Amino acid sequence: GVKMDRIKTIAVISCAFILGFSINNFAISSNIQYKVAKVDVQKLIAASPQINALKKEQDKKAIEIQKWAANAQAQINKENDKNKKAELIKKYDKQFKDKMKLNATATQKKLDAAEALINKTIETKAKALGYNLVFAKGVVLYGADDITAELVKAIK
Repeated sequence: GVKMDRIKTIAVISCAFILGFSINNFAISSNIQYKVAKVDVQKLIAASPQINALKKEQDKKAIEIQKWAANAQAQINKENDKNKKAELIKKYDKQFKDKMKLNATATQKKLDAAEALINKTIETKAKALGYNLVFAKGVVLYGADDITAELVKAIK
């Protein structure tokens, strides 16, 4: 009972001590030097030509969809026959959903491509500057070199 629990506790403490000592010795003997950087990802996104082009494209598409919707509503309003009006509503609703789905798919592909390019730029530039680790600026509480400015130049 009590004696067996005490032996188990001592065994666990001993294993933890030996494991901790081994890990500590490994860390001391490995001599790996880490150079850590931080990046303001929001600034990189704001500076990305691909993201800015996508924003402009989305604004243009939003205006096109608004014009299309106004035209569809006008067609629906002109129709006096209740059944035909219901058919028009159904038709335009389907067209609207198809337009939105197509737009979302195209936008997601472009966002994925822009994100991949931003990540590749971070990796390439960080390696060129000699950094082993790069964190988002909000994650780092202390230390790390801020390489955002260099990356903004590289991303443009």
